[in-house]
Amino acid sequence: MQQAIPYRNWAPTSSPPASVREQVAEKPVVVFARRGCCMCHVVKLLLHGHGVYPSIFHVDDHNEAEVNEELSKIIGAAAPQLPAVFLAGELFGGIEKIMGAHISGELVPRLREARALWL
Repeated sequence: MQQAIPYRNWAPTSSPPASVREQVAEKPVVVFARRGCCMCHVVKLLLHGHGVYPSIFHVDDHNEAEVNEELSKIIGAAAPQLPAVFLAGELFGGIEKIMGAHISGELVPRLREARALWL
């Protein structure tokens, strides 16, 4: 009979979270969101409704300065407001851009280009 491993001795095997730059470069869709923000929640629901499951990078008071600095370096300008959506490694926009693209029909083709949608 095998012995159970006590919880306090168990070490998770998952790797640490990827850096901001790595997530943006590797994932087709990345959403930078603040915990508890209703607009961030709307963006996530809209993407999920299209069958896209983005990588979510939660920003809070502890890592906000670091994340903003990295985002500024990536886009070459001031850090975007949250939620910030990156498609295929490029800043697509925030809530206004996502909702506008959804209403105009531009969102689904852009998600396909980013290889976030297969159909």
